[in-house]
Amino acid sequence: MLAALLASPLSAGEPRPDAQLKNKIFDGQVYLDDKVRADPALAADNLAEGRKWIGPAAAEAEKARKQDPQLFRGRYWAYERRYNFRSLVDGHYVSIVRNDYMDTGGAHPNSDVNTILWDSTAKKRISIRPFFTETADDGPALKAMQKAVIAALNAEKKKRDATGTATAEWYKELKPTLLKIGAVTLAPSTQAGKSSGLTFHYPPYAVGPYAEGEYVAFVPWETLKPYLSAEGAKIFGGARPKGDLDP
Repeated sequence: MLAALLASPLSAGEPRPDAQLKNKIFDGQVYLDDKVRADPALAADNLAEGRKWIGPAAAEAEKARKQDPQLFRGRYWAYERRYNFRSLVDGHYVSIVRNDYMDTGGAHPNSDVNTILWDSTAKKRISIRPFFTETADDGPALKAMQKAVIAALNAEKKKRDATGTATAEWYKELKPTLLKIGAVTLAPSTQAGKSSGLTFHYPPYAVGPYAEGEYVAFVPWETLKPYLSAEGAKIFGGARPKGDLDP
């Protein structure tokens, strides 16, 4: 049954999915890394979200099969979601990077990236709002973030010899609003318990062609210092660790 969530036997050495929905035309898997799994409330939250993601995808595969059974001759749709720990700040702010992979038989698989900021004390998801004195759309804080993000993306594109796509056209969706500036995490720091700034995560196609892959833009906390609230001033400090998020 498409609604059945189950675990399937795996080869030795392969990690077991924390949730799986599998049949002849669909295989959807959800993975939590060890640090996510160690927090019961966080693990339950992420796992519930993951199950809600693979369920409709399986239903869509069944709909496609009914419309054209030839699509699934000798193949199936593969979906995978991974929740990966990024940082722990001030003992209770946990940043998670959520990576999605979808292969439905197109020219190439698709991927996506999003993030979660979790307060392990309150046991709920939060935003970065509490760390800033204001986060109004088109306000000074978000405009400063947008400017710094674009500068970081331009620097990364220069490293990749991809300056031809460092253009306003590719950045037009990066708006100075919390919902449009990019998926954000608290970057780790060389100072224990602190965050060195914000990292913004972009999937393929978001700020460049598919071939360029994902981008991560780092904005150091010093750039944001004029806009920090008392809570923000408390959690930010230090520098970004060398090699953070390097391939």
